[in-house]
Amino acid sequence: MTLTVLTDDQISGLVSNLTKEELQRFMGVLRGALHEYSTATTVPSKENAAVTAAPEIHQPERTSINSKATGATTLFMPSSSSVGTGMKVVTLTSPSAEGDEDARPKENIKPTGAITLFSPHGTPLGFLHASTLTAFRTALASLLLISKRDPSSHLKTITVFGTGAQAYWHIRLSLLLLGQHIHQVNILSRSFSPPVSSLLKSFVTCPNREKEGWENTQFSVLTPAHNEYERLLKEQLLESDVIICCTPSTKPLWDGGILTSHEGRQKGRLIVAIGSYKPDMQEIPQEVIQQALKRHHHGVGGKHHWHWHKHAEEGGVVVVDTLDGALKEAGELIRAGCRPEMLVELGELVILNDYHEHRHHRHHRDEKENNKQEVGEKGEEQDKDHRKLAKWLAEGNVIYKSVGLGLMDLSVGMEIVRFAGEKGVGSRIEGF
Repeated sequence: MTLTVLTDDQISGLVSNLTKEELQRFMGVLRGALHEYSTATTVPSKENAAVTAAPEIHQPERTSINSKATGATTLFMPSSSSVGTGMKVVTLTSPSAEGDEDARPKENIKPTGAITLFSPHGTPLGFLHASTLTAFRTALASLLLISKRDPSSHLKTITVFGTGAQAYWHIRLSLLLLGQHIHQVNILSRSFSPPVSSLLKSFVTCPNREKEGWENTQFSVLTPAHNEYERLLKEQLLESDVIICCTPSTKPLWDGGILTSHEGRQKGRLIVAIGSYKPDMQEIPQEVIQQALKRHHHGVGGKHHWHWHKHAEEGGVVVVDTLDGALKEAGELIRAGCRPEMLVELGELVILNDYHEHRHHRHHRDEKENNKQEVGEKGEEQDKDHRKLAKWLAEGNVIYKSVGLGLMDLSVGMEIVRFAGEKGVGSRIEGF
């Protein structure tokens, strides 16, 4: 067997130069892994159209230790699936220590570490630096929902809180896959620091803008130092189709009333929050979460249904990468009093056809069905529910909260090893 060793620069070089088709392959790998995790079934492929029971997946809870010497947190994230086993160890500064003088971080440590990959038989296959891999796989998971938004009306303006690697990769992958539909990218930062300038420059000077179709996309930066920060922040949030939060914040990033007001409820939005990973951390205002969880009485006998109409005035859906992890680690959801039945896992949604695909193929499907025996009520009702959910994912209020899964690192890491071998990148140790 061969052990592949990849540095952070090598991984960054590989994923920074992806074509749209290569990106879609990575998305497919992660989509399949998350679907297996959430539903215990495999995603049908071109080679095998059948849906079968998935091999057993093990996703233990991650554990952590805190260093008194540095004030940093080290996370241990194991996982196992049919492709093998992975263990990621990553260290980062813990913002929760800010109020404790004894535990106050001695230095700012950006997420760094490594993931070790093993075959199903335990043979070491890969040793990969974790920094870029972590940011890339997190953005890749978010992209599974971003890509389901209606590109003609719900993808024009993206607002991003944060200026680090997570912010970069969420913007970069969105532009690569959907850049021709994105007109404006707003970046919000605590200050106009060198990282902000570097982030902005990476997009403004990107040589692939025209080839990827986002040469006309505009970028802006807003910081609290601006005299009209509060007014401009409100305007940008109200105009946003997608809001992405990439900060290790311990308090909400904006006033919840902005989006729960009558004015704020005039359009559906996708809100992605990936920065907080502890119960005392929070990016999304509690009111926004609670607004999304509202239920209303509709239909015969007052039966509960999710409320939705063209302005998405009330309600929404809250999506998480892992129910168990989110309910224990996501401060926003804990504060909002979320219970398992209020949430849906990303893996349950990723294979739904996009709403615009439903609309495009509906006529052809109906023609075929007219030539067949009438479909049973159960199947017809299920198809109707799928169309409704696909429409909600495309146009409604959707909140996605990610706390991270070792399975993401395992599946994407294995694909990076394969991709690196195809491109001839990395060090290889034979007979390890």
